[in-house]
Amino acid sequence: MKIEVSKLRQDEAEAVAGLAHAVWPVCYAGIISPGQIDYMLEQRYKPALVRQLLARGDLWLAARADVELVGFAHAYPLDNGDYKLDKLYVATDWQRLGIGGELIRATADYARRHGRERLILRVNRQNDKAIKAYLKHGFTVATVVIEDIGDGFVMDDYVMAMALATPAGEPA
Repeated sequence: MKIEVSKLRQDEAEAVAGLAHAVWPVCYAGIISPGQIDYMLEQRYKPALVRQLLARGDLWLAARADVELVGFAHAYPLDNGDYKLDKLYVATDWQRLGIGGELIRATADYARRHGRERLILRVNRQNDKAIKAYLKHGFTVATVVIEDIGDGFVMDDYVMAMALATPAGEPA
């Protein structure tokens, strides 16, 4: 089946929230508590928030199989010139088929075209599966961040970075 990656539509905000609620309990089982999973989903995946970030101009990419949303990525520019890949999730039945890699490539291409030199992300230090995937796609560990996110929960993350070289034949 062919997967199409293109910009997320406003009417897909509910589908993003639904996909996040399906993937997170599987992705983070044994890494963070069910309470923290619920807390973070509530903070980050309200359809109204997704629509607000779309309206702000953030990059939201959708991976679709026919019309079904099977993955998504969210990224935005930082003041220091980096571009932050803030969210990247693929439905569990669709993982290991190259969809995450395609979302990374599309995000990196977009950031590069907009003059950014580095794509960065944060990943839980216990999320070995995701860390291996990011290393495979050219990211390296830059630093560690431990952040209190409220309600007694902490994010214990690697910041990973990937240089965005100008493609050969294009002016720098």
